[in-house]
Order: sequence, then C-alpha cells, then structure tokens
Amino acid sequence: MPGKLICNTIVLAALFAASHSHAEEVIRLGNLKFAHFGAVSYIKEIAPKCGIKVDEKIFAKGLDVMQAIIAGELDVGTTASEAAISGRASGAPIIIVAGFARGGARLVARPGLGIRGIRELKGRKVGVTRGGIQEVLLMAQLQKHGMSADSAPGKDVHVIYLPFADLNQALMAANIDAMMQSEPQSSQAINRGFGREVLKPYDTPIGEPVRTMVMTEAFYSGKRALADKFMRCFVEATRTFITQPAIAEKYVRDVIYKGQISGADFKDAIANSPYSLDVTAEHIQITTDTMVKTGVGRMVRPPLARDWVRTDLLDAAKKSLGGK
Repeated sequence: MPGKLICNTIVLAALFAASHSHAEEVIRLGNLKFAHFGAVSYIKEIAPKCGIKVDEKIFAKGLDVMQAIIAGELDVGTTASEAAISGRASGAPIIIVAGFARGGARLVARPGLGIRGIRELKGRKVGVTRGGIQEVLLMAQLQKHGMSADSAPGKDVHVIYLPFADLNQALMAANIDAMMQSEPQSSQAINRGFGREVLKPYDTPIGEPVRTMVMTEAFYSGKRALADKFMRCFVEATRTFITQPAIAEKYVRDVIYKGQISGADFKDAIANSPYSLDVTAEHIQITTDTMVKTGVGRMVRPPLARDWVRTDLLDAAKKSLGGK
C-alpha cells in the first residue's frame, strides 16, 4: 500500500510538472516598431487569457527578423512581405500564416519643390530604406514611368538609402527632396509641415502591400497546439484593434511610442495602414514577381508562394472565434 501511494505521488508530480512546463512554454515573437504592427504587440498583453506566454523582441527592420529566425532565436515574426520573401529565398525556414496590416507607404516631398507626381522626381534625391517594401514600391513606380534610379548619381533619380528612423530628419534638413516612407513617420512629416504627400503608391500590380506574419516550419508543424493558441490570440488582438480604435490608439501612442506621436499622427497612419488579418498566395506571388522585375532583393531562386503560404491556422482561428 505505501508503495502504491508513493507511485501515485510520483505520477501526479510528473503530470503536474509536465502541465506546468507546457503552460510556461514561451512563444518567441519578433516584431517591428510601427503603428500598424501594434495589434501584434498587443498579443503579449492578452496572452495569459489565451493560455500562452509571449516574449516580444523589437527589431529595426524586417530583414533583421529574418536573420533572427535563421539563427533559431524566434518562433514567430512579423514583417513586410518583401523581407519574408527575401528570407525564404535565402533559406529561412518560414511559413506565411497571416497578414496583419495593409498599405503603410507614402511618397512625401518637401513643400515648395513642385513635386506632384513620379515624373517630377527626375533629377531629385529620394530617400528610402534599403530592402523594405517601400523600396519595392518606389522602384515599381519608377519602372512604370520608364525612369531609372541608382544610389550613385547619373540616373533619373538619385536614391539615398537611410533607415526608417533617419528619413524624416533627412527630409527636414533638405538632405533629400522626397522619401518613400512608412507609417507613422510619413504622417508625422505631413502633420508637422516639412512634408507634403505626393501619392500613396498602390497603383502597381502589388496594390496595397500586405504585412505578413510568419512562423518557423518547426513551430508551425511541430507545435500545432501552441501555434493554434497563438493564432487565436492574434485574431482576437487584431479584431480588438479594428473594432475598438480607442484601445488601439491608446496602446500604440502610450505603450509603443511613449507619447511621441500625436492622435492625428496615429489616425492618419492607420488610415493609410489599416489592421487586417488576411493574405493570399496570389498577392505574395505578385510581390515576388515585382521584386524580381525591379531587382530588389536580388534573389537567385525566388520562392513560389504556393509552397509556403498557409492560412489553415488563420481560417481555423477565425472560425473558432466567430465571424470572418
């Protein structure tokens, strides 16, 4: 009898340890600091009610997220589509599982220069972040109008490559004449008077670019229960931001930006980069084809979207939570 009691005690202890270990398993999330990435950050705030724990790490750009995934440091990452595509082409073991925002780009010029369209960029210095979806859109726009561009002088457009955080300062200091910028930085430039909107670059085959959520193949295939919980939490966080914009604004302005952006900056930014959930293989393939055509990313073997876009987790999460 004592032996049976000891055995039962050991079994119960093992079960408790296993369940405790599972409950404490951490999902490692790589994210960027932009207004339209806010719903993804919000996942960690509601993670306990979803039965998960999320450790978020912020990166400067999407390609850095891809490098962290290749290094085995992340389970989930968020980025613009071009970084995910370049990452997959470079061997990153990732699956696109959802979209989380669309749009998020704007061509902004210094007021008074008379730049009202792409053709007026001829002979100008245009700032953009290398490898970002904004570069893809800029090159697609220039190509559409038969214009050349290079980082060295001599082409129709002199491209100046700068980090997102430095583009506004360069425009304000007149070191560049225009910029293809992300949000909320482009809205800030306009609202503070040192920038003027030229266009939102959504009239190329890409349309409004979709920001992508990726999972590692190991997490997607090997930890399905955990991946499923994470996806349901993502859907809940995103729907909260869509249906309750006051919560979204407060979280982005107060928690992510620490009061550094105004209410007008936030509203204008999200008007140009609304939160969303969906992504299609067709959109990713068109983006891939545009990258090849414009030379952005310089991929030796561009990935086929049908091989690595999987929305089954997203579809199941939306169905389980109700609604579309």
